[in-house]
Amino acid sequence: MTDIIVVAGAGVSGLTSALLLSKNKDNVITVVAKHMPGDYDIEYASPWAGANVLPMATDENSRWERRTWPELKRLTEDVPEAGIHFQKARVFRRTKDESAPGIHTADPLFSANPWYQSVLPDYRELGPNEVIPGHDSGCEFTSLCINTAIYLPWLVGQCLKNGVIFKRAVLTDIRDAKGLSHTGQPAKVIVNATALGSRKLGGVKDEAMVPARGQVVVVRNEYHPMIATSGTDDGETEMTYIMTRAAGGGTVLGGTYDVGNWESVPDPNVAVRIMKRAVDVAPGLTGGKGIEGLSVIRHGVGLRPYRRDGVRLEAEALEGEDGERVVVVHNYGHAGWGYQGSYGCAERVVELVEGVLRG
Repeated sequence: MTDIIVVAGAGVSGLTSALLLSKNKDNVITVVAKHMPGDYDIEYASPWAGANVLPMATDENSRWERRTWPELKRLTEDVPEAGIHFQKARVFRRTKDESAPGIHTADPLFSANPWYQSVLPDYRELGPNEVIPGHDSGCEFTSLCINTAIYLPWLVGQCLKNGVIFKRAVLTDIRDAKGLSHTGQPAKVIVNATALGSRKLGGVKDEAMVPARGQVVVVRNEYHPMIATSGTDDGETEMTYIMTRAAGGGTVLGGTYDVGNWESVPDPNVAVRIMKRAVDVAPGLTGGKGIEGLSVIRHGVGLRPYRRDGVRLEAEALEGEDGERVVVVHNYGHAGWGYQGSYGCAERVVELVEGVLRG
């Protein structure tokens, strides 16, 4: 008995959901999306991501990240063609940022006693002489960084190997995906992984979805370890992080977390501040030459799919135009943690889909 499933969206959440669903040979899966890996468009967030593992969830909401780390770790160790490498991470805290205004979804990362210390390897608190100037404390652990230009096509390849079919489509209503299976048969379940697109998509129209604009500078200069700081003095929407992607993917300097800002064009003034902050916290990035020593590959802007109510990961029954019921399993609203929660969330998608098909 075959179960026909359509996955709407080909970002990291949609692709990982399709991959885990395809491990069940009874599932016949079609991925439909406006944008596919290889595209660079402001509507398509996944290519612009760092992408790394710096836990952002609270302990009570940490299932998705806890469940994803072992699989990303396995891929890093055993599957070099996925484009992931280990990187030591250093997180620096400022006491004054604990009560700073604005939206700071990564605040749990900067906890003085974080839940992830028992999950990520080699965790330790930094000594006073290891903390960078202007900061009060910090920690170190083993993390990883993903080259998205390699990893997203790798996910597509793994899906293809399992028989998943990919189709370009522009959806105006999530229920329309029911008729887009490559089999020509109606889908029994639709997986909605349309991210920020869920704000305007018919049948969903989730107004809790807003962009969290992230501006970055990608440079050729390599730097280790990965660095993240709890805040900056340049404004509540600006932040500092540095991560070097695997396999020559360049070093990402960030950044901003500007909720509600739809602007797709990089701001040159913000770019200068990003580069200056990066060189200040990591002088070795340019060997002491300042921002003039940075070899810039590109300036970029991505719109993180931020959801004010948190990630939406649930099944919903909708009535189609033909009067027939269609079940949608939603998997969107991951903000800036889509990669580091991808396998945990996709695992839940599989549970929900199986519950619908068997229930």
